[in-house]
Amino acid sequence: MLRRLDLRGPLGDLSAVLPRPEVAGEGPLEAVRAIIAEVVARGDDALRELTARFDGAEPPSIRVDPAEVAAALDHIDPEVRTALEVAAANVRRHHEGQVHPEHRTEDAGLVVRSSSRPVERAGCYAPGGRAAYPSTVLMTAVPARVAGVDEVVLCVPPGPDGRIAEVTLAAAAVAGVDVVCAVGGAQAVAAMAHGTASVPKVDVIAGPGNVYVALAKREVAGLVGVPSAFAGPSEVVVVADAGAPPAYAAVDVVVQAEHGPDGLAWLVSWDEAVADAVEAEVERIVEASPRRDDVTATLASAGWTVLVDGPDEALAVADAIAPEHLQLMVEGAEAMADRVRHAGAVFCGPWSPASLGDYVAGPSHVLPTAGTARFSGALTVADFTKEVHVVTADRGALERLAPHVAALADAEGLAAHAESVRIRVADRPGESDGG
Repeated sequence: MLRRLDLRGPLGDLSAVLPRPEVAGEGPLEAVRAIIAEVVARGDDALRELTARFDGAEPPSIRVDPAEVAAALDHIDPEVRTALEVAAANVRRHHEGQVHPEHRTEDAGLVVRSSSRPVERAGCYAPGGRAAYPSTVLMTAVPARVAGVDEVVLCVPPGPDGRIAEVTLAAAAVAGVDVVCAVGGAQAVAAMAHGTASVPKVDVIAGPGNVYVALAKREVAGLVGVPSAFAGPSEVVVVADAGAPPAYAAVDVVVQAEHGPDGLAWLVSWDEAVADAVEAEVERIVEASPRRDDVTATLASAGWTVLVDGPDEALAVADAIAPEHLQLMVEGAEAMADRVRHAGAVFCGPWSPASLGDYVAGPSHVLPTAGTARFSGALTVADFTKEVHVVTADRGALERLAPHVAALADAEGLAAHAESVRIRVADRPGESDGG
């Protein structure tokens, strides 16, 4: 079920030998562009038609009644409600640590203040339809709230009955979402970016989804803020040594494969006996899995066991993949984690499965996929804010710095820039309104 790749010996150019699932071809991109164009042209009518076409559903209303959202809290299992509240509290606590105070510098009459200002309206996307993902609601909406966003809009694909799962609505209530819309896919991204009668136009869109959702976010980037990470199909690389319990390593390979096709699930080891044992466990787990079709689809396209010579080579493979989740089930896991360059999140040791991060650890589980961990990271409060600088100079500071401004402006051929400081320096106090 896991195909094997033997990379023992000199590694060479890993980019040439490591298989990766293709993110998307021209077909999906053309389809996404057509969907966006439909939503821009026909608004809610397009949303209803596209929801019927892709989700086989006809929601009674695109915008969910706030009373229905609030009531969902009382309709779900009390244990699930408690779990949502615990998870939300952990996510909130972690992200409150990302809020930084205003930064201020002073230098002889020049004062510069930099502060984070939240966007007015944030759009959050949570997958749905075939499965419910209330955790994603918390992992997107709670950081937005911590950032100070005025209004949070959530889009979720409806199920076949045209409704959003109650547990997802309950998560929206716990997270303090203002507007919930029963629409998913690229059409939801288009609606949040452009606005329709039912879906408010937002300033930032965050949240994971399938390839179509991720591509749609790229298409609207620039019109709205979109985190640089490609938050697409789920990925995991599990690095295991002789001390790793095979059952633990195997189930953690399968965990991310549960999300379905186009993902990535790898085992990396320098112990062939470990590889054999974990592969056997993977087959046993998959056979009994209630989501066997989804797991099998992922493993068939991107399920691999990679044999290497040792820990250094394992890290080289992991960095080359730059996975969404990296699990280090090895001796000295934390020391190894400090050497990781490219990964969305790193989980250390046998008691830290990625599922802990998926639900309750605290950091957002919206992580970079498709190799984008090389240059981007997890969703944070910063994705819902922007830096604003406030510059104040007195006359003495301007006189001191004006020659440098003028020299650089002249070098760039920008005469008015130079004149804007020269005219002030030449002006005597009391001779102008600004004196």
